[in-house]
Amino acid sequence: MQFRPAFHVNGFLVLLGWFVLTLLFGGAAVLGFVVGARHDNAAAVIGAVAAIVVVVVLLLAATGLTVVNPNEAKVVQFFGRYIGSVSEPGFFSVLPLTDRKSISLRVRNFETQKLKVNDADGNPVEIAAVVVYRVVDSFKAAFAVDDYEEYVETQSEAAVRHLATTHPYDAHEADRTSLRDGAEVAEELTVELRDRTEMAGIEVLEARITHLAYAPEIAQAMLVRQQAAQVVAARTRIVEGAVGMVGLALERLAQQGVVELDEERKAAMVSNLLVVLCGDRATQPVVNAGSLYS
Repeated sequence: MQFRPAFHVNGFLVLLGWFVLTLLFGGAAVLGFVVGARHDNAAAVIGAVAAIVVVVVLLLAATGLTVVNPNEAKVVQFFGRYIGSVSEPGFFSVLPLTDRKSISLRVRNFETQKLKVNDADGNPVEIAAVVVYRVVDSFKAAFAVDDYEEYVETQSEAAVRHLATTHPYDAHEADRTSLRDGAEVAEELTVELRDRTEMAGIEVLEARITHLAYAPEIAQAMLVRQQAAQVVAARTRIVEGAVGMVGLALERLAQQGVVELDEERKAAMVSNLLVVLCGDRATQPVVNAGSLYS
């Protein structure tokens, strides 16, 4: 069984029909009572029956009236059997004696709790996400799961846990996605949640990480590790630049013939330049006023 539109007509037309039937059968009933009271008791009986029929028909028709609000669907059941759904906003009349359940089609958002999970490297992290979704199939939302809102919450937490266990907090390799890669992680989480909630008639519009941090017990140690990694990266860049500058200096000296250095003096010059360029403290220059080899 799948979603289908339910039979429905304009409720105001039904009210107009009620009014016409009330005038016709009500007038006939009154006329029957009047005639029966003067001439024939059978006419009075007919008038009473007509009045009862009118009342019963009106009461049955009243059970089919319903109001559908904007961005809402009414799931219609007739003694447990699914008749269809009404998604158009307005005042309608459906089959009498039916049960109608309201399903909101509005866009909703749900934020998971802060979950403590081990990432792909085994480090405990705290992670939370916000999920934006809406109902697109009222039949599945009403009958495929017990409570579609609770179902979305449970599946969202499960998807966030799975995402955290398959990616590291920090990726130290260029071809590895980390939890801090916002766009890629959000797309992966959205796709996984769409697959998980499709059977409940839910469309996930967006899922995005809102909180990400190391667990308190390792946060300080990981901060030191991150600082060390940044220092190493900065030193690596400094050494690369210093080596290039030393090579350029030796090449320019040789081209312009400013001075001729043997291998020992070149090594000393390279050592001095690297100390000056790579040191994290200010250097004290030493001026040699004598011979280069003294």
